[in-house]
Amino acid sequence: MQKTTLIFGYNNYAVQIAQNIDSIYKNILIFKLKEDKFEPELKKFKTETFDLSDEWNHLKEKHNMQTSVAFCVLEDNAKNIFLTISLRAEFPNLTIIALSRDKESANKLTMAGATKVIPLIQTTASIIVDMLDKPIVTDALHSILYEKNDLKVAEIEIQEHSYFDGKYPSDVAWSKEHGIIVLSVIHKNGNSEFIYSAKEKHHSIENGDVFVVIGYEKDIEKFKKLIGGIVCQ
Repeated sequence: MQKTTLIFGYNNYAVQIAQNIDSIYKNILIFKLKEDKFEPELKKFKTETFDLSDEWNHLKEKHNMQTSVAFCVLEDNAKNIFLTISLRAEFPNLTIIALSRDKESANKLTMAGATKVIPLIQTTASIIVDMLDKPIVTDALHSILYEKNDLKVAEIEIQEHSYFDGKYPSDVAWSKEHGIIVLSVIHKNGNSEFIYSAKEKHHSIENGDVFVVIGYEKDIEKFKKLIGGIVCQ
């Protein structure tokens, strides 16, 4: 039996994950809830319909669940948590990657048995796709999802905006200068923008901005100290 990537959810997140890992993980299976109406471009990937009350005997028969990876990307938080609990109860050694929309759901997914929880923080997997020409992003995507511990996602609140001398987030060579990638900025009013969006090009870096970054832990720590930042909890 082959190692399989199982993606539970039929939405834009599923599309982006499948497209990103297609070149490395050939055996990809996407599961669609019976009530899902979304029709993405997933013709090249195998799909199956499932129900949250389903038993998972058919997975055991077809796939090596010891070495497979499951993504739980259902858009309904409660359903995503229930799915995670169900998969963990059936497959104690399965690697489960779950997407969360807020800190509360992230905590619940961890308690439900997710191996790794990826916070969306109003960003989407398409951000990664837009930046795949940067080597650290490709490395970060696969390292974070597949549990290498040297890379992580962090939220850092800016305390010393003067370091940037009035620059906009899109003006900074983040990877070259700091060894990190900034995905988005969360402003004081709670709004979040991808740093290369049109809106963000008109917002210079200010104290209180929160950067959502991907990078090696040591580089994130250096950057945090450089701008007097604090890691948001």
